[in-house]
Amino acid sequence: MDNIHPNSARAWLLAARPKTLAAAATPVLLGCALAQATGGFEWIPALLCLSFALLMQIDANLINDLFDYTKGSDRQDRLGPERACAQGWITTAAMKRGILLTTLVACALGSGLLFYGGPELIAVGAVCVLFAFLYTAGPYPLAYHGWGDLLVILFFGFVPVGCTYYVMCHGWTPEVAIASLSCGLAIDTLLMVNNYRDRKQDARSGKQTLVVRFGAKTGHLLYLGLGISASLLCLFFIHYGHFWAALLPQLYLPLHLLSWKRMVEINHGRALNRILGQTSRNMLLFGILLSVGLIL
Repeated sequence: MDNIHPNSARAWLLAARPKTLAAAATPVLLGCALAQATGGFEWIPALLCLSFALLMQIDANLINDLFDYTKGSDRQDRLGPERACAQGWITTAAMKRGILLTTLVACALGSGLLFYGGPELIAVGAVCVLFAFLYTAGPYPLAYHGWGDLLVILFFGFVPVGCTYYVMCHGWTPEVAIASLSCGLAIDTLLMVNNYRDRKQDARSGKQTLVVRFGAKTGHLLYLGLGISASLLCLFFIHYGHFWAALLPQLYLPLHLLSWKRMVEINHGRALNRILGQTSRNMLLFGILLSVGLIL
């Protein structure tokens, strides 16, 4: 991209990667739907949860941008969206200040949830901030050692879905567990297609994702299995009397299968960014369908 002035508003917007924010909003949407289904939904804690989730996603994007650059992972052969530090759009000093500011604002907004959920949320918030850094920073960056998928299931599934429900309904149910795991699996398809696309570059950078460790075929089969598992797991809602929550998410499955088929056909290169876009759309649709099903 041309005509991007260093540290400009446009540079920060690109660094924030707004297209990734659907992955942060979807778990909160599901938590709100679960709360609505039990009559406990409240607007203020819902908005606070959404604000915290979005800011932490932006924070994680900035942290990854900085530390992938300093580790030398963002090179000229990068296939994914361009990164701000690597392109010189944002200086490393400015990025550090931006990360600090985003972290502080996220924590300030998140502290408002203490009025609804109690002091135990301090620990949850601290863990969220800690792992946002540990993902790519520190002597043992988790993303570089194959832990990324597990962290997605935890921090885009159980933590945001469960905590959103908790601050409004002050409990945990089997339905929350099913929705959390389903959500985490569906969102992990985004990471899987990213890692599938970047497998050769990651191998050269020493980034040992599951796709690098076990190969491309395993990568696309994991992508397939994640989406199928997310969809079929929702069938357990029938046991709890949520017929629509079991049925509607199955509409996600044909789109996921189609994206997987095209992913296998493309196999490598920047053309896989189209599958990334499709996967993001599918993931958001899954969240909407499951949320509508829970409310119905």
